[in-house]
Amino acid sequence: MFCIAALIVFSILGIFSATHRQLAKEALDCVFRRVTFRPCVSGFREKVQAKILGKVMTRSVRLAKLLNKYFELLSWIFLILMIWSTIWVARGGYNYYMYGNCNGLNASGFCVFDINGENNKTTPIINEKCTVGPQKETNLTMEGVDLSLFPSRNPNGKNEVFFIGCYSCDYTRKTYELIKNLLDDVNVHLTFAHFPVKPDTQYLSAYDYCANKLNPEKFWNFNDQIFSMSISDLENRDYTLQAAVKLGYDKTSFEACLADPATQQTVDKQFEAIKNTRIYGTPTIFINKEPLVGPKPYRVYERLLGHAFWEKWFE
Repeated sequence: MFCIAALIVFSILGIFSATHRQLAKEALDCVFRRVTFRPCVSGFREKVQAKILGKVMTRSVRLAKLLNKYFELLSWIFLILMIWSTIWVARGGYNYYMYGNCNGLNASGFCVFDINGENNKTTPIINEKCTVGPQKETNLTMEGVDLSLFPSRNPNGKNEVFFIGCYSCDYTRKTYELIKNLLDDVNVHLTFAHFPVKPDTQYLSAYDYCANKLNPEKFWNFNDQIFSMSISDLENRDYTLQAAVKLGYDKTSFEACLADPATQQTVDKQFEAIKNTRIYGTPTIFINKEPLVGPKPYRVYERLLGHAFWEKWFE
């Protein structure tokens, strides 16, 4: 068993050292003989064991004796740990590629491929009006959410994307660009819901509603415009209104919509609908009801909508 462990270690070290390449060859010969039920005739194990014990003995004779006595057992333990760690690294790599996180979709915890946890970061909800329940990924749901309350496009799309984000959230802005680029290539029914996590931009929900009510087709240009504005400009209501006017909205009609009590009633319904998803930060996106929290890598969104991407080329 020592030969197998040595083969793995020396094969890796042999990439950088000619000396270790020779040891890797001897380990391979030893493994080949063991699997064919023949003893190692090269004395490979004894040579490596002597080198290890010689190093240890210079520090502790007692430790060297214990190592010599249980060398075979320790070799088994070392091999088992190596196989176990390799499996976990491979699992983490697979999860990172598939979900943008080593531990699975939306899972928290340390990830060696995403040390700072960038793919799971969200802007937390600090607006008391929007406070929701326990912050758990497993609690996220679309059950009972009325999507008709929100702006949407391409209602006949084969895939459903429900994008919940805040215009002033950096992570939402990053994700919006990814989703926007992907939607150019796939057949998706997109629904967007603005969920302000900061009090200063809560007013934008009413603007969002009026832009869609007055002209649903222009709304998506309005949406793009709002996301392209600086966060400091978003705190200026007049600046936002002028942005809508530049896109072709009638200023008088827009102001009348904002002043209409029915607008705030609808916005309140939107807030309640979003809170029913048990969202705890933005962005949160449901792709075919599968929740994704935080700005995932482009490949994750592309994979979840992958069959629609390929259908485009075979239509």
